[in-house]
Amino acid sequence: MTFQAPVREAGLRAALKAVTHREYRQIEAVTDLSFHLHAGEVVGFLGPNGAGKTTTMKILSGILHPTSGDVSVLGFTPWQRRREYLRQIALIRGSQPIGGPTELTVMDSFKYQRVLYDVPRTDTTVDDLVDLLDLGNLLRRQIRALSLGEKMRAGLAMALLYRPKVLFLDEPTLGLDVLAASALRRFVAEYAASTGATILLTSHYMTDVETLCERVILIDRSRIRYDGELAALTAKFAENPSLDVVMERLYRDGIPS
Repeated sequence: MTFQAPVREAGLRAALKAVTHREYRQIEAVTDLSFHLHAGEVVGFLGPNGAGKTTTMKILSGILHPTSGDVSVLGFTPWQRRREYLRQIALIRGSQPIGGPTELTVMDSFKYQRVLYDVPRTDTTVDDLVDLLDLGNLLRRQIRALSLGEKMRAGLAMALLYRPKVLFLDEPTLGLDVLAASALRRFVAEYAASTGATILLTSHYMTDVETLCERVILIDRSRIRYDGELAALTAKFAENPSLDVVMERLYRDGIPS
């Protein structure tokens, strides 16, 4: 996946010039990235900021069309955005867990989601999710009035309302307190175990990965650096532990101390 990013020098003259003569540079967000997920796996997708994790998630969920390459999820090409495909996957982002009008209440959003995905009124999934994620006191509140943790729980429930087979979780515990993050991890683990859903998880919190994932894919600068068991990766770095200490000489009144 390659992006064109506008660039210019600093200053007013350069800004005025960029209005009519804009310059661009190519940014390779994802390059030579290839992996396969088995049905029912919960896989950690790790890497530093800018490594290409979120871009990959957006490609897999059909939001972005890659510059080149082939992708298949559940037998579909994601960016064709066929209804049959979108009904079987969910992308949940910690930075924006709920989309749509923020004036709606949580219950109104559930009803809209139910209509959108043709979930029968007799289906008890909403009631189950409300109980499991402790959403009872949020149902009559507007989305815009919720805290980040409350939005994350409500957004997760909305995404699971139609029981997707594949979940893309992008920093699902971002900004959550310890208790909320622990509850969310526990719920995701139970959902994966009970439904057999395939989950790809990005997170900068290793507790998320250690709790949920046996396999991890590590990428850096848009390329895969490791793909295998988390235990093997941990053991690899534990074999030769080292601690580097860098100290600078302190000066007091021009005299080293």
